[in-house]
Amino acid sequence: MPMNFGKKGWLWCLGFLITFGLTDSISADLIKPFFHRLRPCNTSELMGLVHIIVPCGSGYSFPSSHASNHFGMAFFGAWTLKNTYKSIWWIAVPWAIIVSYAQVYVGVHFPLDVTCGAALGIGIGLITGTIFNRYFKLIIPVEISPNN
Repeated sequence: MPMNFGKKGWLWCLGFLITFGLTDSISADLIKPFFHRLRPCNTSELMGLVHIIVPCGSGYSFPSSHASNHFGMAFFGAWTLKNTYKSIWWIAVPWAIIVSYAQVYVGVHFPLDVTCGAALGIGIGLITGTIFNRYFKLIIPVEISPNN
């Protein structure tokens, strides 16, 4: 990425990391402690029904930080690269959906956890992507050949 866009590529990497930091801290540090929702694998009524594939974890479930992080990164990336790489949406969004679905599949999140985490990530990704596009729009520089 930085090789194609020079200094703006490094700024894009910074924007990507800022997006991740925002989605993770808002979901894990602000929202989860407010709701105190137990994970399905830690809920006594569901323990016999949930097929646990990975360690359950002791943290709270709502919203899914995995979903918010991956949707935030996917939407930041797709929103900022949409004019350069037309098919980016077909890669970024399915990737975030698969990661989010996996959280339900392995028994560590309820479907609403990943749905709300996805909504949070999409919102943050679009906001940070819009800010990035406003100030640092990415355009691949045209190389000047010796024959021009």
